[in-house]
Amino acid sequence: MYVRGIRGATTVEHNEENEILNATTEPLHQIIAENRIVPEEIASVFITVTTDLTAAFPAKAIRSMTGWELVPLMCSVEVPVEGDLPLCIRLMVMVNTEKKQNEIHHVYLNEAMRLRPDLLTKS
Repeated sequence: MYVRGIRGATTVEHNEENEILNATTEPLHQIIAENRIVPEEIASVFITVTTDLTAAFPAKAIRSMTGWELVPLMCSVEVPVEGDLPLCIRLMVMVNTEKKQNEIHHVYLNEAMRLRPDLLTKS
């Protein structure tokens, strides 16, 4: 068994709590579906936001999901790089799996698709 990182990211249009919380779960649900994983297989989820997102902790949305109450979650601020994508939420889902690295499906939604266009062609 391996611990694999599954990346996900999305963007929001406004720094508003409900928008941030809803946007956080959208790529996570897609990661779960595309990689066929369950919360018990998750080692941890690391979530970063750009410095312009201050209205909510994204982990709040994940903790409210059924079965995810005990999954270790950590939020942080993304490294502020000049010209970086604004209003962005990034996920690193660490999962215990038998899958090979090339079998992992990463999920980039909305404007975040610009972050890794190389991965979009592999899905």
